[in-house]
Amino acid sequence: QVQLVESGGGLVQPGGSLRLSCVASGRTFKTYSMAWFRQAPGNEREFVAGMRWTFGFTHPPEYTDSVKGRFTMSRDNSRNAAYLQMNSLQPEDTAVYYCAARNGPLTAAGWRGLSDWGQGTQVTVSS
Repeated sequence: QVQLVESGGGLVQPGGSLRLSCVASGRTFKTYSMAWFRQAPGNEREFVAGMRWTFGFTHPPEYTDSVKGRFTMSRDNSRNAAYLQMNSLQPEDTAVYYCAARNGPLTAAGWRGLSDWGQGTQVTVSS
């Protein structure tokens, strides 16, 4: 099981930026499929961004439509870390953001099949 710890959330004004970090335990981080999800009050948890690993290759990030052009996901295998740079934040981006992972490729369940989750970090966009 992978342990994940998120950080970097906070309160920001509309149009502002935040950078979330997710540090993972484990010795085989480079083979993890990683993703960011978010959950706003009263809403289901939704996929935000992900980088899948298939045998020998980490794919470029994938994004949900609402964050394309504003959010950028990256990872640093030497630090066992994944990041989510969030620019041009809007009130509708307010949510708890979760990091999720799976050692290896995605299953047939796709991003929702990730098995390990962090505790979440609150992002609030408000003036």
